[in-house]
Amino acid sequence: MPSVSPDPEVAQQDVHEQGLHHQLTAGQMTMVAVGGSIGTGLLLGSAAALEVAGPGVILSYIVAAFIAYTVSMALGELASMHPAAGSFGLYGELYLNQYLGFLCRAAYWAAIAFSIGAELVASATYMAYWFPAVPGELWVILFSALLLVVNLRSVLAFGRFEFWFAMIKFATIVAFILAGAALLFSGRVAPQYTAHGGFLPKGPIAPLLAVFWAIYAFGGVEMLAVTTGESHSSKDIPRATRLTIFLLAGVYLGAITVLVGVMPWNHTGVSESPFVSVLRVAKVPAAAYLMNFVVLTAALSGANAKLYVASRLLFSMGRTGWAPASMGKLNSSGSPRLALLVSSYGIVTALIIENWAPQQAFLYIMGAAFSGLIFSWVVSLAAHVSFRWRLSREQIAALPMRSPLGVWGSILGFVLASAAVLHTLFASRVNAIGGFTFFVLLTFAYVYLKRSRQAP
Repeated sequence: MPSVSPDPEVAQQDVHEQGLHHQLTAGQMTMVAVGGSIGTGLLLGSAAALEVAGPGVILSYIVAAFIAYTVSMALGELASMHPAAGSFGLYGELYLNQYLGFLCRAAYWAAIAFSIGAELVASATYMAYWFPAVPGELWVILFSALLLVVNLRSVLAFGRFEFWFAMIKFATIVAFILAGAALLFSGRVAPQYTAHGGFLPKGPIAPLLAVFWAIYAFGGVEMLAVTTGESHSSKDIPRATRLTIFLLAGVYLGAITVLVGVMPWNHTGVSESPFVSVLRVAKVPAAAYLMNFVVLTAALSGANAKLYVASRLLFSMGRTGWAPASMGKLNSSGSPRLALLVSSYGIVTALIIENWAPQQAFLYIMGAAFSGLIFSWVVSLAAHVSFRWRLSREQIAALPMRSPLGVWGSILGFVLASAAVLHTLFASRVNAIGGFTFFVLLTFAYVYLKRSRQAP
């Protein structure tokens, strides 16, 4: 096919990431992304979204699903050309500039490693459903040890573990959707879509405000690009990309529609998963115990996938000079041990915040992690636009995977994702100061590391 690589660094990528074991199948790649997405953002964060928008939160998830679709198609197209653990950071560096490539990778690594703590805090919340007297810190420590053991094994063992771990929650949420739909259609539960102030009780703008939470729920679709660095075959990438977005969109929209229909929006909170609350409303206590197990599995699966992704990004940065070279070393199983241990700093953060402000810990961590996640979407969409504009029609036709939305879909997705970033930064003074400080520190790190890379 015609060459579409504008930079000699593309040819060096295999050398940079040499040593990684290419063992992940399309199904495993898909479930890593699904496992990283279906977690705290949907199962616990949906409560916060409901409080903001009421039943209109369904519209929030539709908007978020479209934005996630543009990101998935753009990343799938780029990953089919450049499968690499560096993923969106590499694409930003190749098709935009070094600064944005570094900023994207470093901000995402910091955010995703930090959000591991969000999943572990949520896991402690779920365990309190069964063991209210046990301190949350104990569960965080035990689950952290489990995740580290899984990730230190070979990527094949990790892929198999995460596949079945993620499959448990995926299959159960599908069953939840079917059961909730049966309750609504049978008349056992009165539909709540307009029962408490109408479909838009907080006003027509409220669904737009809740898009923040909905996008966080879809956060994880970009993880697929990271897994391509260890894919069994580049031919699996298009299939895995399509599977990921359609599975997530179907499950999310179905779950939130059932959730809103069964549960009064003004009875939500973040002390337990609203999915458990729905089954309590439906007077199915045994099922509530089962659902609590599932949301616990979901949180741990999400943390497991995020720890994998964070370690691979830091590994990639170590191999390309944007992090200490020691981060690029692999153990005999092909796992970047030191990068994995450093990436687990979010676990320590979770312990501190759980002890400092247990009632608000989840919200604090989610807010801090969002900026890095959504920034990776913005850079990926911009990189895809630049990538497409450099190609001729013949080169576009020869791509291993083509986005159905083309360059205009990425432009629209870029505008919407950028609006979400601006809303997040200016929603509160704390967000604005924190986000500005975060990116200023990363800019200083970039200047220092660039000088180090240029030194003989």
